Amino acid sequence: MEHFSPFILVMFTLLGSLAGFLAGLLGIGGGIILVPLFLWCFPAAGFPSAHLVHAAFGTSLAIIIPTALSSTLGHCKRGNVEWHQVFYLAIGGAVGAFSGGTLAAFLPGDWLKWLFGLMQITVALKLFLFHPRLPPERITPAARPTLIAVGLGGGVFSAFFGVGGGVVAVPLMVILLQLPIHLAVGNSSALIAISSFFGALSYVIHGWGSPLLPPFSLGYVNLLVAALVAPVTMVSARVGVKVAGSFTHDRLVRVFALLLVLVGLRMLVVAFF
Repeated sequence: MEHFSPFILVMFTLLGSLAGFLAGLLGIGGGIILVPLFLWCFPAAGFPSAHLVHAAFGTSLAIIIPTALSSTLGHCKRGNVEWHQVFYLAIGGAVGAFSGGTLAAFLPGDWLKWLFGLMQITVALKLFLFHPRLPPERITPAARPTLIAVGLGGGVFSAFFGVGGGVVAVPLMVILLQLPIHLAVGNSSALIAISSFFGALSYVIHGWGSPLLPPFSLGYVNLLVAALVAPVTMVSARVGVKVAGSFTHDRLVRVFALLLVLVGLRMLVVAFF
């Protein structure tokens, strides 16, 4: 098992930079990019095949935590986080994330690859085709049970697939809670930070004591990979945001959606054959 040779460490750093750059360039959470990259390079680092997918999901969630916290602070400075709502969203998000991580931990890796590939294709079709008309903004406060339910849905999705979950949380907040889009994005960032933490915690607990995991593994979360990738992801994401202003956003999103379809189809093929 090669584990963490200098070449592997450099590869993780470069892949983290690429994931962060694409996330900033396209305005899409890094998890949906990181997980396929981890599934590609973890075997070279000696991760056992039985735990490959779970380690990719858990490590991805750990990396998302500081990124989401940074994003939340930025939105908070602009007044785009409603902490009273976030409190109830977080209740549902914590329960949903721990439940989603638990469910994923007990499913075979090939099933998770198939479901992740299907999710990527679904997200790509949404980017291609779905352009909803925003409902009127809510005047009265959203009901607490509805806030908890939205947090629960976002948390389950986030932890089950090892991604941030904004692709689900933001539409739910806009459509069901009828929040302004800027407030939905800010609240979603706070929800992602919380759900990613509890999702990663779930992968730590359920992977505790698993045999053959590489060094620096805390359950299914590899701390060395997270420590390497998280900082470069955050820095390169800012670069991606700056570069994005030079291109037509719709064209970039369509190209990325096509890439998601190709990667998703490949994961379906790998899972079945």
